[in-house]
Amino acid sequence: MAKTIAALMLSASMAFSLTGCANLENTKIVLITGFTENELFRIEDKSCSESEFMVYLVNTQNSYEAGFGDGIWNVNIGDENMESYVKDKCLSTIAQVKAMNLLAAESGIELTEPEISNAHAAASDYYSSLTDEDKKAMKGINEETLQEMYVEYATADKLYDYIIRDINPEISDDEARTITVEQIVLNAWELDSKGDRVALEGAQREAVRSKAQQILNQLNEGTDFSVLMEQYNEAEEGTVSVGKGDVAPEIETAAFNLDNGEVSSIIETGDTYVILKCISTFNREETEANKIRIVEEKKREVFGEQYDEFAAKLSRVLNEDLYKKIHISETVDGTSVNFFDVYRNHFGEK
Repeated sequence: MAKTIAALMLSASMAFSLTGCANLENTKIVLITGFTENELFRIEDKSCSESEFMVYLVNTQNSYEAGFGDGIWNVNIGDENMESYVKDKCLSTIAQVKAMNLLAAESGIELTEPEISNAHAAASDYYSSLTDEDKKAMKGINEETLQEMYVEYATADKLYDYIIRDINPEISDDEARTITVEQIVLNAWELDSKGDRVALEGAQREAVRSKAQQILNQLNEGTDFSVLMEQYNEAEEGTVSVGKGDVAPEIETAAFNLDNGEVSSIIETGDTYVILKCISTFNREETEANKIRIVEEKKREVFGEQYDEFAAKLSRVLNEDLYKKIHISETVDGTSVNFFDVYRNHFGEK
C-alpha cells in the first residue's frame, strides 16, 4: 500500500521532469504574523495563497480517490493520517516550484512569449473545465491565478531542463542489465498495532525458515516452481524483473548468479526468506528501459545537488493557523480535468 501511495503521489503532484528531486523539507520554517488574507506561506519574496495550494490538494485528492476510493482517508501512514500526509506532500511540492522559480530568476531562466502563451492557454482550458463546486473547493480560484501557476510550473520545468542539459551518460548493458525471475517470498514479519512491520524472532522466525526449507526440498524433488509459487508466495507478484540496486543486496547477488532455469538456495533478508528461479538472464526490453531510468536518475542527482545548495539558503514562513484549518474537501466529485494533465497537453510529456 505504501509503495502504491508513494507512486500515486508522484504522478499526481510532482508530474513534471524533476519528479523525485530534493524539496524544502529541511529548510528552516519561521512562524510569523503579518500574512495577507489567505496567504499560506512565503519563500523569500515568493508568496503562495490558499487557493493555489488547494489546486494541488484537490487534484491530488481526486487522484487518490480514483485509485483507492473514498475510504483512502481512513488509512494511516505510520503515525500520520492520510489527510496530513497528502497535505504535507502537496505543501512540499508547491514550495519546491516556488523555490525553483527563485533559482530560475537568479540563473536568468525565463519563459519565451510562446511559452507564456501556452501557460495562459492551459489556464484557460483548466479554468473552463471547473465546476462551481470545484472553484469553491479551491477557495475561489480564478483564471489569473491559474495563469501564474502554470507560468511558475513551466519555469520550474525549464530550469530543470537547463541544469541537466549536458547530462547524457553512456550506460552499458552490464550496468543496466535486467533479469527476469520467479520468486517465492515468505514473510518473516507481522504488523503491529500501528500497521508497521515488526520482524519475527525466535521460534516464529524459525518456523518460517523451516517452511522455506520444505519448499526447497519439494523443488529439489522435482515439483514445478510455478505450482509452489502459486501456493506459497506471499509477495504481490510472482514473476518480476530485477535490475541492479532494485532489491536487497542478498537477493541481487543470488539472482544475478543464476543461469536460465536455475533455482537458488534459500535467501535470507532482514524480514523475508526468498527462493528464486531464473527465467531469463538478460531481458533486452527491460534493460533498455532501465538505461533510461538510470540516466534520468543521474540527471535528478545533478539537479538535486545544485538545487539543495540554493534551497538551503532560503527562508520560508508558514501561516500555521491557516494550514491547520485546511482539510480535504467533501464536495469534490473527482470528475474534473487534472491540472497536471492539462499542463502536459500544452507543454508535452517529459
